[in-house]
Amino acid sequence: MTNRICHIEIDDSGLAAPTPEIEQERKVAIFDLLEENSFTLPIREDREIPAGPYRILLAIRERRLVFEVATENETNIGEFHLSLGPFRQVVKDYFQVCENYFDAVKTLPPSKIEAIDMARRGIHNEGANVLQERLEGKAAVDKNTARRLFTLICVLHFGG
Repeated sequence: MTNRICHIEIDDSGLAAPTPEIEQERKVAIFDLLEENSFTLPIREDREIPAGPYRILLAIRERRLVFEVATENETNIGEFHLSLGPFRQVVKDYFQVCENYFDAVKTLPPSKIEAIDMARRGIHNEGANVLQERLEGKAAVDKNTARRLFTLICVLHFGG
């Protein structure tokens, strides 16, 4: 399949070191993303868009989320920038519920952990929806790809 991401890199240079929990979330999101994803660049009238699979570099630069896109053989296709504003509240909510979840796993019964995890998934879905909306016209991703990319955006926010 060509409409996919074959490699993803996170430019976290200059950001605070992630906690072990955040680093684990990052590793799982990258693994899951590379196992299965859907990433399509729209057809442009003014230029030809090379077919995938694609290499993506995610970074935060000048308070904007940057997607650098290249072909599998590392030919640069271009980049697009998204405002971080629409992500701020959902990322903040996600970190809060994740913190509660990590604490709960240590001490609370499974029923309480399950309730917190449901809240965490709900906020995660909200973040994925925001990402899909922000990517409109730039790239098309399915729900699971958006969820995994949102996790990586959260990792970047953690240090940003």
